[in-house]
Amino acid sequence: MLTRPIGPARVPRAALVVGALAVATSSVFIDLSGASPGTATFYRCVLALPLLSLPAAREHRVRGPVDRRGALVALLAGALFAGDALLWTAAIGELGAGLSTVVVNAQVLMVPLLALLLDSERLGRRYLFALPLMIVGIVLTAGLVGRAGSSSDPLLGTAHAVAAAVCYSGFLYLLRRGGTRGLVSQPYLWVVASAGVVGLLVGTAWRGADLTPGWAAFGWLVLTAVLGQSVGWLLVAVASPRLPSTVSAALLLCTPVGALLLSAVATGERPSVVQLAGAALVLSGAYLASATGRR
Repeated sequence: MLTRPIGPARVPRAALVVGALAVATSSVFIDLSGASPGTATFYRCVLALPLLSLPAAREHRVRGPVDRRGALVALLAGALFAGDALLWTAAIGELGAGLSTVVVNAQVLMVPLLALLLDSERLGRRYLFALPLMIVGIVLTAGLVGRAGSSSDPLLGTAHAVAAAVCYSGFLYLLRRGGTRGLVSQPYLWVVASAGVVGLLVGTAWRGADLTPGWAAFGWLVLTAVLGQSVGWLLVAVASPRLPSTVSAALLLCTPVGALLLSAVATGERPSVVQLAGAALVLSGAYLASATGRR
């Protein structure tokens, strides 16, 4: 029997799907840990550093170190990443692991706005179509219309998820404009180290942080650090540039969709029909805004 060879395009596709699904587990594991935002942010970053240091060391040998400006930008980006992680963790407990992951996709609308305001980049036609879809979707997901499903505080959770998307957008903007010379692993190592420190300090002042959360919570945070923070992100970062943007945008939707399915199975999250319709609108808008059709 003849078998089709694995072409070069299939490898990054598979890697991107695996990476996106690995990232999808983060919200579920954090929810199962029951850890506070400060505790979860600190441990998911600190526990990931040993794994991230391996590809960073290889990149350092092959391509040289990050320059001073790149390191400073990565540290600032790490502070924004900590804000994203803290706010998203809060949203997980209030809105739900799956829905909060969907709403954070609003970052695909905010990055072009930053580029417009700071770099005078024009907004594309797809963006203008995606904007009303995502706004209506966020309103429905927040539970402002109809029943809120199993979310404990959907309005506050949606507000935290949108604020997390703002922080994440700033993080992405800095990495894209920060002069890291195309380096991936080294800047991300700086980002995660910075995020761990900032997350602990801000998290302690905000809702408290517990450095001894117990073995059960610690185990879930270890899984978060390994699968989501390390393996998942690196696979996405390496595979995305090797695919057309339309393909990457479609495959990256595996993260929020996977989080919705996993949270339903693992934590019993049951969004209402209206919230699911809102999630579908958010995902549709995210795809339209990010799928530019260019390589």
